[in-house]
Amino acid sequence: MYKGREGQWAFLLHRLSGVAILLYLMLHVFSIGSMIFGEKFYMTIHNTYDFILFRLGLVGVVAAVVYHAFNGLRIILMDFTGFGVNIQRQAWYVVLLVTALATLYAFIRLLPRLQGGY
Repeated sequence: MYKGREGQWAFLLHRLSGVAILLYLMLHVFSIGSMIFGEKFYMTIHNTYDFILFRLGLVGVVAAVVYHAFNGLRIILMDFTGFGVNIQRQAWYVVLLVTALATLYAFIRLLPRLQGGY
């Protein structure tokens, strides 16, 4: 029975971040590949990306990639070392901290773009 502890949340967030990264990659490939339909179609799609939710999505992509990468390292640590299981809870909190710091940094760096400028 699931008790909603750190391991369950780490697993759920790892799966969700993986799906989010996959969806972003598919959107990216479609976006770049849309050039074969002509410049007008390509620019129409890219003008859609100027919508605020797409701009905020850039920060979300950073959060997903950083969380997924560092949680993957935590999983490797648990699988291949003897002490990894003993520190898995603390390691997950470190992953969350690193993700939060990287997301904050990305937000600050992307703030001009988020406000509509480049």
